[in-house]
Amino acid sequence: MTIRSERLAPDSMVLFLSGRLDTASSCAFELNLNELIDGTADIIFDFKELSYISSSGLHVLLQAQKTMTAKNRKLVMRNVGGAVKDVFEMTGFTSIVTLE
Repeated sequence: MTIRSERLAPDSMVLFLSGRLDTASSCAFELNLNELIDGTADIIFDFKELSYISSSGLHVLLQAQKTMTAKNRKLVMRNVGGAVKDVFEMTGFTSIVTLE
């Protein structure tokens, strides 16, 4: 998986994920994400080029959502499609996170 980031404002960021968010990539992703959460009020994930997500990837996103909510910050996921959208729907993730 590759991640490209774009800062929208001093406290707002978009993360563009591509490839597979699976067991092999989720640990590194979680570490990077935890660092970003500390200094960012709003995070937008763009999943346009994300082709696969495993339960490990869902776990990282769920933890990020809980942390952001607890800190009264906003986490948004956009361009969720294909197999990733199917997984979100099958697991009920669509009712937990904010989708655009």
